[in-house]
Amino acid sequence: MSIKYVFGLGIACLLFTSCKKDFLDRPPLTSYVDANGQFWRNEDDIRMFANGFYPNYFNGYNTSFTADYAPLRGYAFNDDVTGKNVQSNFESNVPSSRGSTSEGAAWLSQYAGPTWDFAWVRKANILIDRINTIAKPNISDEAFRHWTAVGRFFRGYEYSRLVSVFGDVPYFGRVVKEDELDTLYKDRDPRGLVMDKVYDDFQYVLANMRTDDGAQNLNKYIAAAFISRFMLFEGTYEHYHNIDDTRAQKYLELAVQAAEVVMNSNKWSFGSDFKSLFASDKLNGNPEVLMYRTYDAALSITHCIGSYSNGTETVGVDPNLVLAKSFIMNDGNVWEHSSIPKADSFSTANMAKTRDPRFEASFMDVPNPAAATLLYGYKFASRDAITFIGKTYPPAWGSNTNTSDAPVIRLAEVVLNWIEAKAVLAQYFGGPAIAQGDIDRSINAIRNRPLDAGAIAKGVQKTAPLMLASLPDDPARDADVSPLIWEIRRERRMEFVFEGFRLLDIKRWNKIKYMDYSTNPDYFLGPWVNLPVELPTALSSGTIGKVKVQKADGTRVTWNGTNQSDMVGYWVVENAVNRNSFTDQVYMSPVGLAQINDYQDKGYTLSQTTGW
Repeated sequence: MSIKYVFGLGIACLLFTSCKKDFLDRPPLTSYVDANGQFWRNEDDIRMFANGFYPNYFNGYNTSFTADYAPLRGYAFNDDVTGKNVQSNFESNVPSSRGSTSEGAAWLSQYAGPTWDFAWVRKANILIDRINTIAKPNISDEAFRHWTAVGRFFRGYEYSRLVSVFGDVPYFGRVVKEDELDTLYKDRDPRGLVMDKVYDDFQYVLANMRTDDGAQNLNKYIAAAFISRFMLFEGTYEHYHNIDDTRAQKYLELAVQAAEVVMNSNKWSFGSDFKSLFASDKLNGNPEVLMYRTYDAALSITHCIGSYSNGTETVGVDPNLVLAKSFIMNDGNVWEHSSIPKADSFSTANMAKTRDPRFEASFMDVPNPAAATLLYGYKFASRDAITFIGKTYPPAWGSNTNTSDAPVIRLAEVVLNWIEAKAVLAQYFGGPAIAQGDIDRSINAIRNRPLDAGAIAKGVQKTAPLMLASLPDDPARDADVSPLIWEIRRERRMEFVFEGFRLLDIKRWNKIKYMDYSTNPDYFLGPWVNLPVELPTALSSGTIGKVKVQKADGTRVTWNGTNQSDMVGYWVVENAVNRNSFTDQVYMSPVGLAQINDYQDKGYTLSQTTGW
């Protein structure tokens, strides 16, 4: 039960391989004339318009070297990674301009969302309006409800992203005419009002969208999976930031409801090994993937994300020791309390064998100087790809010619959204207590994924189930987080590393302080390395005074050209220092001065983001 689609560069064409119509009989898929009743004649017309939303919302690995909303390269601003020198800073000043009226507007990497732009809201409102005012007499009632749900889904999707970046935003629930200045230049609406409108849209979607609209198209299950994401974000954000617990409860309950639409269908399962989810040429038939984006070199539809996992290319910021230590041992315990021999060894080879299998599938098991931390992420490259280190890479794993399919949304996210929403409802809102069966259906189902042959050959083992009666006692747990919710958060961190959730997660949990690296010296360290044995090339005349290791007692040793035998310890990231200090204002983005001035020029007021 997978979705497959291809976006063509230039022609922006969607290929529908299961379509029964002859290719030459198909209506155009991405262009239309919205005038004089020449469009919106039937479902083909509506579908053509709706197809235009796909590249914006179902990005996958994006295309070519473009990294907006793409894993690894796009989402490189979070507390899982460290780079050389000064860490990337939060912005500290209101920008001169922040906004666009273009459907092609870029996103904001520090906020993991869109800029101040309502073009996509307008596009969704046009779809809804034209279905109601033009197309309705030409289609069945079922089709009317389905396509209206499609429009309302994309509107809710965009507003969810805008709110996650800016908080309060102006809400437009209809197509606004150019001469309606009082509406066009309205000030921000309260966050709660906007998200209540989104909530209503999502309820309509779940009640009216088709469960099957063809193997390549948006359907109720895919929409429900995304709804679980957005409602979990908003529910937990409103709760942990003490905004509105009544709304928080409502949104979290919808997150649970939406997730259960997917889970109760029994259409997807954890039958795929972890590596195959991200480094397969074809995801067709993968039992965990609800929707994916496919790439085809013959159509010049390729990406670069596999290349940046190939063992040679550098990302610039790489997994740090804090992230490595967060991975659970395969006996189900934290390393401090594990019974596994050498649980306190943080060499890459040892961690690959003793940690949850997702560690070995996400990181190379040898120190790699292409990573600033020596812990190289290769989650999005196949095992074969790293055999080309030092050689010429094939197009599949080099440059921007990669053709591996990209999962857009998968079952693991759905069940982790579900269990977290249920746990928060149980702890803070009087919801049903979490039972072992809930854990088995979510976290333990994920942990029971099959292992691929490469992992088995290395001695990797599945992680023991999480048991409510004996939750890990993690010394690193924040005092204000329960042991159960802490473990749910850990599971998300292991599952989604590099995928774009981490910054949004720590923002909604009110934990942006994790981005302050002065709170833990491990942020500036990589794995334990025996440099003379594992990476002798690091000890050269050119690296004298630069290469450093840190001993277990915290003392540092600097390479001086003669002390090879003492260069054993945690790798110290070169010249790494903390980012500039920041305040809670960075939870939300400011709007630009140009946008505020534009309002003023028209006689209206646009409020600046709180704290800015």
